[in-house]
Amino acid sequence: HVQLVESGGGSAQAGGSLSLSCTASGYTSRNSRDYCMAWFRQLPGAGREAVAAIDVNGKTVYTDSVQGRFVISRDSAKNTLSLRMNSLKSEDTAIYYCAADYISDCAGANSPPPSPLFDNWGQGTQVTVS
Repeated sequence: HVQLVESGGGSAQAGGSLSLSCTASGYTSRNSRDYCMAWFRQLPGAGREAVAAIDVNGKTVYTDSVQGRFVISRDSAKNTLSLRMNSLKSEDTAIYYCAADYISDCAGANSPPPSPLFDNWGQGTQVTVS
């Protein structure tokens, strides 16, 4: 079972930037470096929205609302996942979660894989944009 721990987040003004990080530890029979890794966000009372995903080769996919503003990246050697959020908007306010799982061609579609496909989750970190 892979453990995921997010850091970063906090508060920013609209138009500003924030960065999130996620560190993975623990391994299953499949090396976690082969996992699809992704960022989700969730508002109170709502489901988890996929924000961005990145595969083991660095191929990325974003949801339309963050395309061109957010950048997802990963360092497989350090088992870390990052999300750089630029040109922030008030509607980006949410709890952000890191997720990982083995998903074939996870960045091959027009949008990131949905939350039911991921079994490994971080605890979440708050992002507030005002």
